[in-house]
Amino acid sequence: MKKSHILVLIVLVVLIVDQSLKIWVKTNMFIGEDSFIDWSWTPIWARIHFIENPGMAFGIELWGENGKLILSLFRIVAVGLLIYFIRTLLKSKASIGLLVSFSLILAGAIGNILDSAFYGLFFSASYHGSIAQFLPDGGGYAGFLHGKVVDMFYFPIYDGFFPEWIPYIGGKDFLFFRPIFNIADIAISVGVISILLFQRSFFSSEVSLNSAETNKAAPLDLSTKIDTSLLNDEVENQVTKLEVNDTKVNDEDLT
Repeated sequence: MKKSHILVLIVLVVLIVDQSLKIWVKTNMFIGEDSFIDWSWTPIWARIHFIENPGMAFGIELWGENGKLILSLFRIVAVGLLIYFIRTLLKSKASIGLLVSFSLILAGAIGNILDSAFYGLFFSASYHGSIAQFLPDGGGYAGFLHGKVVDMFYFPIYDGFFPEWIPYIGGKDFLFFRPIFNIADIAISVGVISILLFQRSFFSSEVSLNSAETNKAAPLDLSTKIDTSLLNDEVENQVTKLEVNDTKVNDEDLT
């Protein structure tokens, strides 16, 4: 199987799993519903907890509607650049590990873009105690690129308090792991971590390539490479040696 086919397959699998789970959660759970409370088989430290994120990954939010629109447009531009970059890596015969890592990042970015672009058009709003409807009669809850991203994975492994002796935060509540995320966020995180841990040669090759391009583009300035004072000293030494040898020859002829 060609590398390009593998990458397309990875992107499609991530998108199908991500969107299937999001649509199921959106149409079967109300906002704020927690699987630990409603499903007895789920452990307290690993839950499905339905929230909607109007901003970035892991629940990070931007300012107002303009921030949401800017973020959605930024994601679309980033996806375009990623596709172009992956095609460039394919042509340069990059390793399959590096290509898979960038494909995971691409799939995650597309997955969250789909939420932002279309969920506001196709679903009614989710409320506490009220489950959203697909293609409601009154239309969706938001316009194009203004939809909210569905998040559901929640791992509150430890819930406690900071020690009193820690300045500023002593005695305050401490929860690990607090963010709530989705499959797309996981794909992006795995791709980035994989590049940082296992594809570090990618960064060194980029630096080497940039250095080579800079050296190739820079004109050779001989005045900065040759120390003229050393040349002058050398010439003077050679002249002095010739004069001494000349004097010796003349003295021998006289004798």
